[in-house]
Amino acid sequence: MNRKGKKLLWIVLLVAVVVWIMVTKSGKDGNETKAGASGGSAGRGNLPVSGIVAQYSKSSNGIPVNGSLLANEEVELVTEIVGKVRKIYFQEGSFVRKGQLLLKVDDADLQAQLTRSEFQKKLLAEKLERQRILLKRESISREAFDQLQTDYNMLEADIELLKVKIGRTEIRAPFDGEMGFRYVSEGSYVQPSSKIATIVDNSVLKYEFYVPERYADNQLKGWEVLFRVTGSDKLYSAQVYAVDPLIDMKTRMILLRARFRNANHELMPGMFAKGHIVFGDKDRFIAVPTEAVVPEMDGKRLWVVKKGKAVSVPVETESRDEKNVEVISGISVGDTVLTGGLMQLREGMSVSVTLKEL
Repeated sequence: MNRKGKKLLWIVLLVAVVVWIMVTKSGKDGNETKAGASGGSAGRGNLPVSGIVAQYSKSSNGIPVNGSLLANEEVELVTEIVGKVRKIYFQEGSFVRKGQLLLKVDDADLQAQLTRSEFQKKLLAEKLERQRILLKRESISREAFDQLQTDYNMLEADIELLKVKIGRTEIRAPFDGEMGFRYVSEGSYVQPSSKIATIVDNSVLKYEFYVPERYADNQLKGWEVLFRVTGSDKLYSAQVYAVDPLIDMKTRMILLRARFRNANHELMPGMFAKGHIVFGDKDRFIAVPTEAVVPEMDGKRLWVVKKGKAVSVPVETESRDEKNVEVISGISVGDTVLTGGLMQLREGMSVSVTLKEL
């Protein structure tokens, strides 16, 4: 092969090498681009948001009322006689039954007097029986017999009085309830009206509140009151069972009491309660948190989840309170309504919802 042929061969080989290098580099860049695109797609997860499941609630339209919860029964237990506490039969905070013995004051002196009187009664009863036989025989006067009969009756009265005094040395539960703190110890010397403890029946609570006098014609007895207490979002229901027959002349308000069955002892006497007394029919409605409603130029909207994606729907609302809004159209019971992360939402965006209680 001549010099010209060799030179041509080297040029062909060089061109082939250059082409091979360019093709290889282009393939590697393409693979890296695809891998980068795939990694970017995998890194994009569903947007984390919070929400609630729409459900029915009771209307709280009506007269706003504030009041306090009272115990169904509450008694401050005190002693009636002077003496030393012999035994305490209850624990603080324990549940007791009606008639259960709670405390005993020493009654040794009274018991001794009772024993003596009963012996006297037995002796006098035998003497009275003999006198009755003599009276039938006219061996004694009627006046002497009547005097003995009177002495017997007075002794019986003294015995009954001693039993009453002994009964006062015992303090028993006046009703079923829970015991409060005690203020005496065994061995304490108590006086009449010395405070022993407080017993409370809170199985039923009374919601006491006022309404303006202009509602006096509304037949308030029997109406429902919906209320909440501090520290809880739960809505409770009570029914008015008593209306004060007198209007307060200073405030021109009517005092009402509603009864709430505190079956699980959720609430305690003395709590402040804020609610509404409901007049008319109680329509059910869907309540959603106020922060879920997005105001727009043409109305209001809510973000709901459909098939894992965020969808904006127009809604109509009515009354509202500090936390919830009444939705009358646009959503249904069971819909998942988004309440948090709304600023980042876009129509059709995939979301991951953390549900909260309403």
